[in-house]
Amino acid sequence: METAQGVTERGTKVLNKRLNIVLVEPEIPPNTGNVARLCAATGATLHLVKPLGFSIDDKHLKRAGLDYWHFLDIVIYENFREFEEKNPEGPRYLATTKGGRAHTDIEYQPGGYLLFGKETKGLAPEILARYPDTAIRLPMLAEARSLNLSNTVAVVVYEVLRQWGFSGLV
Repeated sequence: METAQGVTERGTKVLNKRLNIVLVEPEIPPNTGNVARLCAATGATLHLVKPLGFSIDDKHLKRAGLDYWHFLDIVIYENFREFEEKNPEGPRYLATTKGGRAHTDIEYQPGGYLLFGKETKGLAPEILARYPDTAIRLPMLAEARSLNLSNTVAVVVYEVLRQWGFSGLV
């Protein structure tokens, strides 16, 4: 695991977190910055799985997160295997255009992980194959290919928080 300014190493496992957002191989700095700000505002932990399409010190990443970086719990992994090894417990919910259920048709459990893939290709087929029962999608017109990554994360996160009664938020 790597740490950088504003990034905290959490050891082998993130404990006692209700909501975990996992970006697998994100490519666009402002998207990741927007998700980081969302995590800081909601108390979620952000997990970044390499390779990243940018440096963690990228000015566009920092700008999108504004002055929220000191509120952020973030863990960076060398690859998806390391993420799985360090976080063996907790359900996985995979956001994909290939998901069998709408994001509102699943009951999210505390301590779960919301997984989102890279902007250009989504989650790898081997990841999707591991968790077929919890692949979710956002309803949209058939002609639409997908939504922006940070928008998708926000929609799913707020559905989870809605189900949990927005506990701890004002």
